[in-house]
Amino acid sequence: MEITILSAQGLKNTSFTIFSSRIRPFVTITTYPPATTSGDKHCHVYRTRVDDHGGVNPTWGDKFHVPTDCNAFFANRYACIYLQLYTKTLISGQTLLGWCQIPVNDIGFPPAASVRNLSYRLRARDGSRGHGVVNLAIKLEPVVPDTSLDACHVIGIPVICQNRLGVNCEEESRLRNDREVSPTYGLNLTNR
Repeated sequence: MEITILSAQGLKNTSFTIFSSRIRPFVTITTYPPATTSGDKHCHVYRTRVDDHGGVNPTWGDKFHVPTDCNAFFANRYACIYLQLYTKTLISGQTLLGWCQIPVNDIGFPPAASVRNLSYRLRARDGSRGHGVVNLAIKLEPVVPDTSLDACHVIGIPVICQNRLGVNCEEESRLRNDREVSPTYGLNLTNR
């Protein structure tokens, strides 16, 4: 999945300091909740560059190729892309300006290589309505088949069906094609 963080509008700096009152925003995205990303070594957090000149209306245009297991990600109706918008500060490093979640249902199943443009209102740290809107574009990349595997793929394990008398179902259907057989007892009905 290709995610492009386009821009944001109407941001408000909630943490004014005597050293800096300007906003230097950047965005982080991940497919895991932010609370679990700090200790998870397998979770990758993507980060845009800092926009030093955009102020309250920054633009980025940064693209990220986020690997997702499409079957698992889109099958889970609670799956989300987690977006957090920060401002870079001199003393504390970064301050959260707002966050949002992009649910899998909003992404939907667009055709491969088509772009879906989405906009979300930012939430404050406590989940209340925040200041600003973030704009992004999501494009599902076409799935490329893995040619390193053998040409023979196993989809499932064949199961041999047997009826109550222990007769193989394949054998029973072959017998039915040759002559009329009672479906319940497997008895030959043509010789009666």
